[in-house]
Amino acid sequence: MKQKVVVLFFIITISGFSFSLKDNGKKVNWISFQDAEKKLLEKELPVIVDVYTDWCGWCKVMDSKTYSKPNVAYYLNNKFYAIKFNAESTEDITWRGKVYRYDPQKGIHSLALALITGEKGYPNTVFIPNKQAEPVSVPGYMTPKEFQVFLTYFGEKKYNSSNFETYAKDFKPSW
Repeated sequence: MKQKVVVLFFIITISGFSFSLKDNGKKVNWISFQDAEKKLLEKELPVIVDVYTDWCGWCKVMDSKTYSKPNVAYYLNNKFYAIKFNAESTEDITWRGKVYRYDPQKGIHSLALALITGEKGYPNTVFIPNKQAEPVSVPGYMTPKEFQVFLTYFGEKKYNSSNFETYAKDFKPSW
């Protein structure tokens, strides 16, 4: 009997381990601004920032319907440094050598304002193609198919050879 329990425990443990391996890469590996800056010193990749708020319904939909999709997560994890940022966060954040703070009068973090280029609206996806580039803000919810055109445009560095409108016109989503 004791041997059966040990074998059953071993099978359950192995099953749980293999299930966790199957899940690997299917969730976005969100990192902090500080971690992104460290990683950018090692390897330059575009940065994507999901600017959200806790009260935003469409932000929750974007999390559950877009960021949760395995193709989206896999692509983000391999082509970007992904940051999830609450626009109403009160912690001081240093990014590109500048300290940003929450502005209680405006009800928004100054880094969120800088990233979304002054337009409040959530969710807001911000792409920073390289260290020298200005942020590119894309406000609103996007399905995985709508999102894919932006991900590939920045992830494959198509901005070096084409403007977005031309690229998007010919783009065929595969997700």
